[in-house]
Amino acid sequence: MKTLLFLILALTFQSLAFGQKSEVFVADGKAIAGYDPVAYFTEKKPVMGKPEFKLEYQGASWYFSSEANKKLFQANPNTYAPQYGGYCAFGAAGGYKAKISPDAWAVVNNKLYLNYNQNVQKDWLKDQDELIKKADRNWPAIKNK
Repeated sequence: MKTLLFLILALTFQSLAFGQKSEVFVADGKAIAGYDPVAYFTEKKPVMGKPEFKLEYQGASWYFSSEANKKLFQANPNTYAPQYGGYCAFGAAGGYKAKISPDAWAVVNNKLYLNYNQNVQKDWLKDQDELIKKADRNWPAIKNK
């Protein structure tokens, strides 16, 4: 029984560690948990993408709410892809990757930033300019960890 429990725990931790190595935040096999990155700009809110508007980019499956949004992303992914691979901007500023909540977001200087949750986002918004600078410096070192 102890061996089985140890095996389950080892596989769980291995799975969590492996998931964090991706340069793009993926949940349930979908970049940014299946939300449409373009909609944050065009609709000013998180919108769930649809399987029929799926696109592979940076080793992840990105979902869009419309063919038009998919084409916008395809034409210029650097404009619409979230910063830090869609990981939490506050976490990146602290030198680590953290999952995100699609409802905790901001577009700053035409760039999409996501946060762990709305409470973390409140802290991030208090000093976002400085935290963006820190995250920009940290990202190259943590993006493939």
